[in-house]
Amino acid sequence: MLNIPLQAVIWFGKVGFPVTAGNSVGFALFAMLLLEGAGYWAAKLRQIATRSRSLPGAGAFVFARRGNVAVLVAGLLFIVWAVVVDPGVGSWPGLAFGLFAVLEQVNYFHVQLMYDTAADLRYLRSHGLRRAHLARDLAVRAGIR
Repeated sequence: MLNIPLQAVIWFGKVGFPVTAGNSVGFALFAMLLLEGAGYWAAKLRQIATRSRSLPGAGAFVFARRGNVAVLVAGLLFIVWAVVVDPGVGSWPGLAFGLFAVLEQVNYFHVQLMYDTAADLRYLRSHGLRRAHLARDLAVRAGIR
């Protein structure tokens, strides 16, 4: 959770991106997905610690999986409008943040996009993209394997 304010300090403070509507909306989308990811891993740790079959708070993640799509579309439409109206440092970073948020949505709720170990890379080469951990947990909740 400390990562989100740290990211804001880095991008808006140190790097110096201006705090415009387009950049702020993009960063908010990015932060929303990071919070959901942190929430998932906290719930996963709790599930493991209690040896529960079901993921605590799974209903919230089901809601987020669907609700995020509408929020991401609305946010990206606004950011694209900002890029068209005033292209440059006041809007392009926001678009990058928004696109990163979309990638995080895919990474958390659909397929794993991060492959950073040798075992992960071997799996990727031999089997293709792996289903995301959260997607697997939600499938268990729904009774789907």
